[in-house]
Amino acid sequence: MSDVTTEQNDDGEVTDAVETPPNHHINPDVLQNISVAIKVEVGRTKMKIRDLLRLTQGSVVELERIAGEPLDLLVNDTVVAQGEVVLVNDRYGIRLTRVVPASDRMKNL
Repeated sequence: MSDVTTEQNDDGEVTDAVETPPNHHINPDVLQNISVAIKVEVGRTKMKIRDLLRLTQGSVVELERIAGEPLDLLVNDTVVAQGEVVLVNDRYGIRLTRVVPASDRMKNL
């Protein structure tokens, strides 16, 4: 964190002056304890509200993704990898088949 000091200008007003912080390194242990939201996206589509209101049990919503295409793994709404669905102890998982390079992820921020 940077230090904040107060200064008095020529008019007698007191203002905050922020000093340049020293060159600190980020503690990796702190970073490792930050929570992120992870989602797996099967596909997307757009539809009109009238079509949405007609959906009932058994309706099929067609997605824009082609069958067999890899799923997207998103971290805080940024695609970081792609993969395929697997079953692990009666739970769904994703086996990563491609990790998006960090340089490509930075372009989308």
